[in-house]
Amino acid sequence: MSDFLSFTLENIRNGGTFMAWMESRRLEWAPLMQVKLKYLLEGRTFILMCDEQRSWYEEYFLKNINTKTNRPMLPFVSLNALCKKKIQKSEEIALLNDLLDVTFPNGYIYFYIGSTMDEKSLIAKSKNDSLLWLFDEQLQNSFFLNSKDKDLDVKLISLYKLLDLSLDAILFSKVSLG
Repeated sequence: MSDFLSFTLENIRNGGTFMAWMESRRLEWAPLMQVKLKYLLEGRTFILMCDEQRSWYEEYFLKNINTKTNRPMLPFVSLNALCKKKIQKSEEIALLNDLLDVTFPNGYIYFYIGSTMDEKSLIAKSKNDSLLWLFDEQLQNSFFLNSKDKDLDVKLISLYKLLDLSLDAILFSKVSLG
């Protein structure tokens, strides 16, 4: 069984040119994902949200995450599927968090991909254990991406692929999360 950082480096190098950009970022990625993926093993649900410009990515992610027949279904759900109401105020966020506490007794974490200018980022930031892939702003315990990067869409797809490989490795005990 290998450690998560070694596994990440190996899969980045095996990913070809589309993944090459991640080699220099692996020391940011691996520790963050290692901590957040432990929540999955604890039975927590990941509530996925993307900003308006990345709504295509939310659809792509959710369409593909549970297509593999050789692994169990994983608890990734869209906030849009759970709640169609536009939530902006702190009171509304608190009520949403209360609802999700009741709905997911094993716990949940927000998984937000997008700009901090989008209201959904406020929802994700309302919980300290959220997984954040943020554009144009670096926050502690988040993964930074540049929204003006011409290859951003390709990078998002490659991050999905790396995450998907990581999920397989964790679920089938090929990698230790420490």
